Amino acid sequence: MRPASTLEPEALRRALALLLACHPGPCLAVTAAATGYAACIGRQSAGVWAVGAAVLAGQCSIGWHNDAVDAERDAAAQRRDKPVGRGALERAVVQKSALGAAALAIPLSLASGRRAGALHLVAIGAGWAYNARLKATAASIAPYALAFGLLPCVIEAGLPGSPWPPWWIPAATALLGVAAHGANALPDLEVDRRLGVVGLPHRLGRRATLVGTLAALGAASLLVAVSAPPRRPDPPGGADLRLVAAAASTLAMGAGAIGAAVALRRPHSRLPFSLVVLAALVDVALVLATARARR
Repeated sequence: MRPASTLEPEALRRALALLLACHPGPCLAVTAAATGYAACIGRQSAGVWAVGAAVLAGQCSIGWHNDAVDAERDAAAQRRDKPVGRGALERAVVQKSALGAAALAIPLSLASGRRAGALHLVAIGAGWAYNARLKATAASIAPYALAFGLLPCVIEAGLPGSPWPPWWIPAATALLGVAAHGANALPDLEVDRRLGVVGLPHRLGRRATLVGTLAALGAASLLVAVSAPPRRPDPPGGADLRLVAAAASTLAMGAGAIGAAVALRRPHSRLPFSLVVLAALVDVALVLATARARR
């Protein structure tokens, strides 16, 4: 038996590898946005916590499932940022973790009500379908659009009466999902093609994907800007949200344009994805502000 001093660093290393395998950046970003939206639309504290826990479990399950499905491809591509692909963690571990997180997401999702729970499980299923098959087809964009578009519907369905959000909110978040898909695919287009993963971005090519990503981001920004209510109700005479939205949309598009320029000059850089995420977070902040104004 190895001494405890040897076991503890090994256990810590494996725990960190498992954490990295769930794609913690996007996972936490989506969870934070969903939790913030729940708070802004007036969900009670228990409901806000339920949304955060359900979304976190769902995102973890999708991230772990992705690394389990892609283990061989990640190893062939020598992806050092993938713990399973580089041999730091066994595939079976992330498979079991994905199943466990998905199972946990079921009661956590249903805690917000049957409609909200069903919608969230559809969104999680879309993520799993993308990992398992759709990422290598021309329909690779569909799971992103569906899951991102459903998220505000999931959260609002947990309110009394299970209402739907205004149409432009899920439309804007679906467009943000489309932009995220394009930005995420860009650095790995050539490697993915060699390994047999040919989704919509790979079929369109680098330039068309860049244009499409910027168009989706710009459309989301514009939709939020023109749909924002004129003023906050509290305090009376507060800032005009449409002016704030216009300024923020300009910032979002600027970040996207910089990301596009970097992607053209440095094809394998992850910076464009980070900049698109930043631009998307600006739009998410605007959605949260308008949600707050609707209360």
